Amino acid sequence: MPVHRVSFQAMASSCEVVLNADSAADAQHLADQAMQEVWRIEQRYSRYRSDSIVARINAAAGQQPVVCDAETLSLLTFADQMYRQSDGLFDITSGVLRRAWNFSQPQLPAAAEIDALLPLIGWPRVEREGTQVRLPQAGMELDFGGFGKEYAADRAAALLQQQGVAHGYVNLGGDMRAMGPRPDGSPWQMGIQHPRHRDRLLATQQLATGGLATSGDYERYIDIDGQRYCHVLHPRTGWPVRHWQTVSVTAPLAVLAGCICTIAMLKEEHGLAFLQASGCSHLALDAQGHIHSS
Repeated sequence: MPVHRVSFQAMASSCEVVLNADSAADAQHLADQAMQEVWRIEQRYSRYRSDSIVARINAAAGQQPVVCDAETLSLLTFADQMYRQSDGLFDITSGVLRRAWNFSQPQLPAAAEIDALLPLIGWPRVEREGTQVRLPQAGMELDFGGFGKEYAADRAAALLQQQGVAHGYVNLGGDMRAMGPRPDGSPWQMGIQHPRHRDRLLATQQLATGGLATSGDYERYIDIDGQRYCHVLHPRTGWPVRHWQTVSVTAPLAVLAGCICTIAMLKEEHGLAFLQASGCSHLALDAQGHIHSS
């Protein structure tokens, strides 16, 4: 059974579904279902859409609670677990820091601007009771950007597996979930981009099933006076982390791989110990250019 590749755009990323199917028409039909699921999740949880559940919760900050569905509540429970496992570093209320940081122009925010946002960060302050969720202070926000793409990759892959797809993967801007190996049983070869050379690979990762995700200081950043400031912001200081150039992780789920990457970036010099304790396969490149892998 041949392998087909269908490309599409979602979540501000170039995406693709690769799968085995009898014909190109069958592959397109299956891929369309996966794409619809990705777009559904984007519409539901994007902070940029005024009709998303996240936007509704954020708009009601400091006011009334918002009733949420079971899927949203389960994602909030997952975010709570990641907060606890990261010693409070993986905090989905820290997205407010983007009000100060603009990575499209080489200019640092004023320290006072960042300091004014820090009191709005604090996942333990989020009120969850039954199906209701409330942000207690006006200006607070939830941001699912830390795991949204990975969750969508997992959901799309699960849908395809339910349709009988046994070979292929979903790739959402480099966050991947494999549904099974190549039809001949060999793993897929996934390239990991070099963080300093866009046209080079740092390594090739084999993936037959499960998720692969990467976090790094090269996705969005600004350079000022020879110093790189990346989009991974520490929730306690409001400033970019610096210890790692890139971290890649494979795990049973893409959403888990993605969170482990991000937490390792946030833990900076303690990130390697966290990666080793996770039990997941990893590849990391530190600021001095040294590779650390399991």
